[in-house]
Amino acid sequence: MDLQQLHQLQSYLWTLPRAPSEKRAEVLLYGSAPLLESMDDKVLEQIANVASLPGLVGAAMAMPDAHWGYGFPIGGVAAFDAEQGGVISAGGVGFDISCGIRCLRSNFNLHDAASHFTKLADNLFAKIPAGVGKEGSIKLNPEQIDQVLQGGAQWAVQQNYGNAADLEYVEENRCVTGAVPENVSELAKKRQRGEMGTLGSGNHYLEVQVVERIYDNAAAQAFGLQEGQLIVSIHCGSRGLGHQIGTDYLVMLAKAATRLGIQLPDRELACAPIKSLEGQQYIGAMNAAINCALANRQILTHLTRATFAEVYPHAELETLFDVSHNTCKKETHEVDGKPRLLHVHRKGATRAFAPGHAKLPTNYRAVGQPVIIGGSMGTGSYILAGTSGNQAFASASHGAGRAMSRHQALKRWHGRTLIDELAQQGILIRTRSMRGAAEEAPGAYKDVDEVAAVTERAGLALQEALKFAQQQNARLELVHVLEDIWYFDDESLFNYAELWESIKSHGEHILAQAQVTAQQAGITVEIKLLEMRGERIANVIIEEAKHWSADLIIIGTHGRSGFSHLLLGSIAEGVVRTAHIPVLLIRCAQV
Repeated sequence: MDLQQLHQLQSYLWTLPRAPSEKRAEVLLYGSAPLLESMDDKVLEQIANVASLPGLVGAAMAMPDAHWGYGFPIGGVAAFDAEQGGVISAGGVGFDISCGIRCLRSNFNLHDAASHFTKLADNLFAKIPAGVGKEGSIKLNPEQIDQVLQGGAQWAVQQNYGNAADLEYVEENRCVTGAVPENVSELAKKRQRGEMGTLGSGNHYLEVQVVERIYDNAAAQAFGLQEGQLIVSIHCGSRGLGHQIGTDYLVMLAKAATRLGIQLPDRELACAPIKSLEGQQYIGAMNAAINCALANRQILTHLTRATFAEVYPHAELETLFDVSHNTCKKETHEVDGKPRLLHVHRKGATRAFAPGHAKLPTNYRAVGQPVIIGGSMGTGSYILAGTSGNQAFASASHGAGRAMSRHQALKRWHGRTLIDELAQQGILIRTRSMRGAAEEAPGAYKDVDEVAAVTERAGLALQEALKFAQQQNARLELVHVLEDIWYFDDESLFNYAELWESIKSHGEHILAQAQVTAQQAGITVEIKLLEMRGERIANVIIEEAKHWSADLIIIGTHGRSGFSHLLLGSIAEGVVRTAHIPVLLIRCAQV
């Protein structure tokens, strides 16, 4: 994407200016310059088309992991008001309705489990059906399918797939209301009869992971996480049923748009007013598909627990959270200081409720909703927390997001070679498709570390696995940059006050030169200059740095280079005793 087309509003927020004759709402894109540059130009075209749909409230938005999709870009967010002619669009939900992630936390750690990983991988591959059209052992009749579409995860628990404790940690607390199985075609139901409890293909996966780092102890404690702990992520959706619903209703909604005189900038944005007959029919079918996905992930949770128990007899897997990222949800949001009932499309975007939200499990309300950003195979994933002040209708990134198409990936990687290379890194892959492995190569995706960091910096969610740390190389290189700029002889430092006055008098020059030098070193950087006074102010400095989400603190002290650099979290009690000193707070990322 050419950034010359955009106007930067904030460090991680951009807009697409409107032409004088252009009639559309505002377009907002969340991301760093590198992430936006990595996006296809089609993302910009698609989100601008969304901004022209009737009844849109606020802006049409693209998350930091956005990429080209069908109708909406994947990573697209848009809210519509039914009372103002707002529409529902199948292209704004996606074909894999309610694709999402169920995250499970275990009661054991990497050290205890590592010796049996090969057996675990083999057993999971044997017991969890995966692959194109792969069916499982569960076969449902038409009446049972309708019960699934109404009951969601609760139906699965009633059939002894899992336990009631899981349901509190499922988005919508076990199932969504408003599902109308009668609005789902017989073909869609037929496709699902043998696919309950199956993963599917493409980017769907079951992954055993380890908690590598924690930087927010309060959130980690609420979520039941600790370093070294094993967790499991299950990524899948409503399988053939959801895809068929998308196919069926694209035709119906396109006809409705024509009948009602809705001018579509792209036929892939087929839509109908929320209050129309067709709009209500699609919403009823979509909600049924959401319940199908919730039940599917609940059954997979049960199968995963049984498989773990075969390898680790004392294993316990508890549901941390289950959240979807291909939905349209009816939610109340504050707009211009007033609550409004909106239909929020999130296609490849996850809901991210802030602390205190009534729909959160009780023990998460103090810290916010778990926001799960799944990485590609071979890279890490992140668990963030919803934050207040989110201006994207409580939405956030859902994953790394593709950086190249599957076709491009196939030209660059070979499945067997890729799997062998990952095995040498200790990453075990089990798949029925070498082609599928190549399509999902880690290099085919954006940098998940950057996506997670920008998601936090943009105010969409708070990182728990990488709370205040950016890439180590960027931090260390920036230290060297500032050492060259901020230099004072020992003889000139008679006291802290003189140091402060010297910094203050040359402050603008120092900061401007730091920006230029840092960018030349391949770093984007933001710098904030503080004046600190008082006794034992280490904690004050840390709190200020946390509030500003700083990666690095530089404290002006006596010394050959004029300062000592201390990474956040390593300031010992009493380092700064009595002081009147300058402090630089740094936020940085590699370009």
